[in-house]
Amino acid sequence: MAKEALHITVPSVFRCPISLDLMKSPVSLCTGVTYDRSSIQQWLESGHDTCPATMQVLPSKDFIPNLTLHRLINLWIQSSTLRPGSNSPRLLPSISEVRAKLLMERIESQSCVDSLSKVSEFVSGCEENRRFFVRFDGFVEVIAGVLRRKCVEIEALEMAVGILDLVSSENGVRELLNKLIFKSNQENNFLSAIVFILQNGSLDSRVKSVRFLDSLALDSESKRRISDSQDLISILLQLLQTDNSQTLNDAVTSILTTISITRSIKSRLIENGVVKIVSNSITEKSLKLLATLSSCSEGRSEISSNPKCVAAVVEKLLKLSKTGTEDAVMVLWSVCCLNKEEKVRETVVKGNGVTQILVIMQREGEGTVKMMCRDLVKALRAVCKDWCLGSYETKTTHIRPC
Repeated sequence: MAKEALHITVPSVFRCPISLDLMKSPVSLCTGVTYDRSSIQQWLESGHDTCPATMQVLPSKDFIPNLTLHRLINLWIQSSTLRPGSNSPRLLPSISEVRAKLLMERIESQSCVDSLSKVSEFVSGCEENRRFFVRFDGFVEVIAGVLRRKCVEIEALEMAVGILDLVSSENGVRELLNKLIFKSNQENNFLSAIVFILQNGSLDSRVKSVRFLDSLALDSESKRRISDSQDLISILLQLLQTDNSQTLNDAVTSILTTISITRSIKSRLIENGVVKIVSNSITEKSLKLLATLSSCSEGRSEISSNPKCVAAVVEKLLKLSKTGTEDAVMVLWSVCCLNKEEKVRETVVKGNGVTQILVIMQREGEGTVKMMCRDLVKALRAVCKDWCLGSYETKTTHIRPC
């Protein structure tokens, strides 16, 4: 078993007041406060004329090296085994409000890749770090603003969506983002950025983009606006058909299920071949989508015309979680009992579906699933040759083959 990484606490006097990192080149302003050279240079070059720690206006922006502090830091490094190449304790990422403000300003000024990288590293550290930034005034708006800009490099878009995906579970963030994007008519630029990531980004950023978009579909209006993006729907279906990543496929299938709230949306997905695509690899996520699509006549007809899909659903019946089993039964009930397709019923019987349905019916308590199983047994009687289901009473509690 790998040993858990050790962490070491840096004395506060050795930390830069801006970055909160261990100072590499300490320098002092005329106010007497010492900072790391790179941090204070960045602060001053951003147009500030105050000392970050005291907020005093600086009569002079000159600074001098603090050689004494530099020497003490080097002695401490040697004594704490923080030597390059050694298995040393690592420093936890930390950040000050001054540093956070500076990073936000740089991201807003569109000089953002390096600053986004630093924010991404920090929020990836722990839940406390994410909460720190979420509480920081304007943070969510600034990061979301990157996705609404035009002509932004792919690295910046990937980092922005990764940051938002990480913090979206924090209290109130999804609601705020939903309002920023879908309630202010800014979704076109935002959705275009998501499409760009899906077309050009890494696998990890694609997964995060789809998952993040799914988390923002909080109401019927946002779901409709997502579904109205023909470019987005096309690229999602293309990824589902061509990408071998099960994680990405599950994320795509999940969002397609989320937005399938009206008959017109379901019909559009069906017309674009989604049933055939998901039939190639039936998973619990794809079963949820099939169950959703089977609620309309077009969906039932499409599933019924695809024997491979029906056979795959039957094959999965007893290999799923409770929710997955419910979705599988829903699909079979829809095509066997509502559509009443004879060939579909034959496919279910040939796949040993009757036995599996009886097992599910026996272990289920009273409820919708058990009711659908009873209906399925009745519907399958006519084509079942190996079981004498004519005398089988579907209200009994045990399987009794004749």
